[in-house]
Amino acid sequence: MHTFHISIYLLVFLVVLALLFDFMNGFHDAANAIATVVSTGVLKPQTAVAMAAVFNFVAIAVFHLKVATTVGKGTVDPAIVDQYVIFGALVGAIFWNLVTWYYGIPSSSSHALIGGLVGAAVAKAGTGSLVATGLGKTILFIVLSPLLGFIFGSIMMLMVSWIFVRSTPRRVDKWFRRAQLVSASMYSLGHGGNDAQKTMGIIWMLLIGGGYSSATEDLPIWVVICCYTAISLGTLFGGWRIVKTMGQRITKLKPVGGFCAETGGAITLFVATWLGVPVSTTHTITGAIVGVGAAKKMSAVRWGVAGNIVWAWIFTIPASAFMAAIAWWIGTQLL
Repeated sequence: MHTFHISIYLLVFLVVLALLFDFMNGFHDAANAIATVVSTGVLKPQTAVAMAAVFNFVAIAVFHLKVATTVGKGTVDPAIVDQYVIFGALVGAIFWNLVTWYYGIPSSSSHALIGGLVGAAVAKAGTGSLVATGLGKTILFIVLSPLLGFIFGSIMMLMVSWIFVRSTPRRVDKWFRRAQLVSASMYSLGHGGNDAQKTMGIIWMLLIGGGYSSATEDLPIWVVICCYTAISLGTLFGGWRIVKTMGQRITKLKPVGGFCAETGGAITLFVATWLGVPVSTTHTITGAIVGVGAAKKMSAVRWGVAGNIVWAWIFTIPASAFMAAIAWWIGTQLL
């Protein structure tokens, strides 16, 4: 792999920019992890956010760094990565995140980052710089992760309905209020495990390309700790705008539905992280919530709101790629 010359100041600036993206990822996605617990009234928002932040961080001890490897080495050719590509990718992703956060649209920070990388790489070196296998896996999971969330969410809902068919609604409600604490924690664990690693992958690229680390070395531990800390803090300051869309506007949730959605979402995230695929936690939980609503009856889902969300998903990669290409050009002029 080639190395490019990068001053320590520029390196620090880009690492801080990457951690800012990571913080915003937590901020943007805080809603996914806790929308269901808050909207069912099981926890107060502040408590839920604190719990999600803790489990985001605990993921450091649970998951291997396979997702970081996919992002760092498996999306664009490491040979073309330089400070301008990284700058373009991060600025493109941050900009798109701000736009979707402002309008309360649960789009995917992960796909904004992948889109940003693609846009900046293509702007620099054309489409030949893209790694087809890694990107193919990521794009496949754009369709698969909400679908798996939907399937697992609806299966959980049908199983639970069948098991508790003789219980009174009050007893079911009471039982699942407690169970939701476990399912929300598991979901936050999966979220931290998958999402913090995407930023690690970017910083890893930067360190290897800048000659501060080599491709054969492990990812430095300070990067791992910084990324998990940034995403946990982002979650702590969470984005309430998106909670409303996720928790109430797609379908009305009771604790039992919340439990099924979070468990379905968590299973999907665990599988993807184990396979090393950077998936969207946003898409996963949205799919699971829709699955839970549809298992009750199709009309329980507000398909109009779900449709708007799907449009945001489709646009995320091209929009962030376009912004990243512009940011890459600005970076070549300024940095």
